[in-house]
Amino acid sequence: MDKGHDPAGAGRTIDARAWTQILVRYRDPSSVRSLVELGITFGPLVLLWALMWASYYLGFWWLTLPLSVPAAGFLVRLFMIQHDCGHGAFFRHRLANDWIGRALGVLTLTPYDFWRRTHAIHHATSGNLERRGIGDVDTLTVREYLALSRWRRLMYRFYRHPAVMFGLGPAYLFVLRHRLPFGLMRSGWQPWVSTMGTNLAIAIIAAALIWLIGVGPFLLVHGPIMLLAAAMGVWLFYVQHQFERTVWDHNETWNLHEAALHGSSYYVLPGILRWFTANIGVHHVHHLCSRIPYYRLPRVLREHPELGDIGRLTLWQSIQCVRLVLWDESREKLISFREMRKSLIAGQPA
Repeated sequence: MDKGHDPAGAGRTIDARAWTQILVRYRDPSSVRSLVELGITFGPLVLLWALMWASYYLGFWWLTLPLSVPAAGFLVRLFMIQHDCGHGAFFRHRLANDWIGRALGVLTLTPYDFWRRTHAIHHATSGNLERRGIGDVDTLTVREYLALSRWRRLMYRFYRHPAVMFGLGPAYLFVLRHRLPFGLMRSGWQPWVSTMGTNLAIAIIAAALIWLIGVGPFLLVHGPIMLLAAAMGVWLFYVQHQFERTVWDHNETWNLHEAALHGSSYYVLPGILRWFTANIGVHHVHHLCSRIPYYRLPRVLREHPELGDIGRLTLWQSIQCVRLVLWDESREKLISFREMRKSLIAGQPA
């Protein structure tokens, strides 16, 4: 159906645009609350890192790896603070947001200025079929996939395989890709300065820690934390837009507010996971008003419970989303390779 002539679709667009005005009053951050959030996230990460090294040094190696799980959770939470800084949502002043964000980027292995730029493009283009490729998970339509050569189909299947998407992919992204001038890093001096400055700071800190405790202990302590946190982060980003009834449209019918509210999920997580992920699961509200600090998002849902029914995704449902790999334009939903084959056998349009 042509959404440009769909009364229901038009109504949803008006509702989505109206919500942006309602959400404005939740935007102002509290400097005290932000500093507390930073302290209760960074402090435990440092403590857990030290405990991991101590357990390894004292021979309690069986304790080292289990401690990497909560440590990775705190590192994910630091990334979410960096994320809010990138939106200008964590502190009132831009300088405070940017310099805290840059410092955290050293810990998360993410060049802050480059990431902020690509993430802004993601927010401005999410759900637009003509503007895919920057700051998102590569997603093909059924028609595009069928037009590929056999080799390129195999490469797409490899890219979308869970072992690559949530295993090899996160390691490559944070350890290698963020170190090299790919994509927008070639478009000007600022991405280069951001990337190389972050790399230099990472090298200095890593060298200091290796000098203090040795190469082996450093890799055994920090390696699992970083790899787990990277996988967690990619998983969260994946389920925020890769669910069955997300929204993708061609440029002529695409609407920013519609894509934000209905193309982003509300990931319903247990309380402890909501805390470690800094409420990023309330992603539809975040996309509609990215200047809301993450610690105000639960208040938005309490005062506007109707938002809790939009894009709702449970933990079990999120696991099922892994199989969704292609956008079916005729049915306006993400489907699996198996569903595509069934449609082709049945003679349905691609």
